[in-house]
Amino acid sequence: METPFAITLDAGTSRANHTGSWRIERPLYVDRLPPCNNACPAGEDIQGWLYEAESGNYEAAWRKLVEVNPLPAVMGRICFHPCETACNRVQVDDAVGINAVERFLGDLAIEHGWTLPATALDTGKRILVVGAGPAGLSATYHLRRLGHQVRLVDSAEQLGGMMRYGIPAYRLPRATLDAEIARIVDVGVEVVVGHAVRDIEAERRAGKFDAVFLAVGAQIGKRVDIPAGDSSKVIDAVSFLHQVAQGDPPLLGRRVAVYGGGDTALDAARTARRLGATDAVIIYRRNRERMPAHGEELEQALGEGVTMRWLSTVDRFEDGRLVLETMRLGDQGSPEPTGEYEELDADALLLALGQDTDLSLLEGAHDVVVNDGVVEVQPTMMTGEDGVFAGGDAVPADRTATVAVGHGKRAARGIDAYVMGTALESAPKHELATFDTLNTWYYTDAPRTQRPELERIRRQTNFEEVVGGLTEENALFEARRCLSCGNCFECDNCYGVCPDNAVIKLGAGQRYQFDFDFCKGCGICVKECPCGAITMVPERI
Repeated sequence: METPFAITLDAGTSRANHTGSWRIERPLYVDRLPPCNNACPAGEDIQGWLYEAESGNYEAAWRKLVEVNPLPAVMGRICFHPCETACNRVQVDDAVGINAVERFLGDLAIEHGWTLPATALDTGKRILVVGAGPAGLSATYHLRRLGHQVRLVDSAEQLGGMMRYGIPAYRLPRATLDAEIARIVDVGVEVVVGHAVRDIEAERRAGKFDAVFLAVGAQIGKRVDIPAGDSSKVIDAVSFLHQVAQGDPPLLGRRVAVYGGGDTALDAARTARRLGATDAVIIYRRNRERMPAHGEELEQALGEGVTMRWLSTVDRFEDGRLVLETMRLGDQGSPEPTGEYEELDADALLLALGQDTDLSLLEGAHDVVVNDGVVEVQPTMMTGEDGVFAGGDAVPADRTATVAVGHGKRAARGIDAYVMGTALESAPKHELATFDTLNTWYYTDAPRTQRPELERIRRQTNFEEVVGGLTEENALFEARRCLSCGNCFECDNCYGVCPDNAVIKLGAGQRYQFDFDFCKGCGICVKECPCGAITMVPERI
């Protein structure tokens, strides 16, 4: 007896539907976008390299990681891991320790001397990269992978930008930074240090460069007009950290006040403690809930003896005394003066009130648009000036190293399209793998592994690294906590639970397919897929 209708298959053939006319939906394997990937400013395929790591294939995991980010050991220390905030596992127990596993892989690569992938054939195109911070290094790496010649120029005597001159060694050991920078340079980069580019257009013409990437960091500390009896005791925190990184710290005295509420303020206060300050106090106009600094950095600072003066602003500084005005938060959360004052002993005042970028080198590039101290760019990262691209701190975005790494990769793709005369197309994004698409009853509680920390008493007198790395056992465990949100990892659940044997295994790494001659559309496979990689779609008649 014939069935009431036939199902038209993708191959263009037609077969009788043995499961009858009652099926109104059919299962479909899908790939969804993991929330960690979606939240990563660098654009890493986090789930992809975690999958390799959880199998113990550490070099394969590292190689998948450095397809996007050439600085995993660095980012595994200084990235504030928004991927973990987005992680679906937060709603089960704790987020996967993605950042810790990234650091483990980065450190392992340095230990074993793994090298970056070979570059493409030489295109004959020459690119100038100005600034050797995370954006410039990332762009340099990706441009070299595409086969372009790169000259990397920086005004400092060593590469690294704010990673070297703005982030203290207790957060980022210089040996780690040097190792990952050297690996990038080794892919064939022309490096010029101690050279400040004064005119981007003149530099471009002189070097006959086909394009330029501007990656200058925000290394100029903002200042405010604070009446002070001795202005030499008022130092911007960026300059202070730069001097410390160069091994020439200024004399601050025993009582140091830091004015500001960001991560730079915390770094300055923690550094002052290590240089001998018995009192390091941060003065901030708002309360703790509105402080822009990251919570884990604040907790470490408090644990090292840094103190806080919330809802306070500096009125003046003279004769070793700071006069502070008490503030209150208005209805919109903005600080408002109260007219109430108090005094605080201080030998020095460090200003951590934000940073600016020196864009004077763009004065000859008349079509570059600068608004509020940053450069306007297109989605390709090209400015209004033909062939001049910009990224990192120089453009409107969050000023983090991870964002800068992502800008470098995006700019490299934009530059490649520009110099090669091709169109740059963006790949479409998959649907986000939200928590409600998962079936988490298959996952048992597995508490997050905490990274070890240097004893607090030892932190106050040296610049040893504070946060340690994971052991191989810990890293393997942490990688295996990944839920593989939205993407099949071949667990065989659908194959095992199908009552009609309608799931066909295609072999390792090939996943599965449905045999719709036998599938009756019951949806059990969807309900039992732990990672939400199957959905039901209307039947095609």
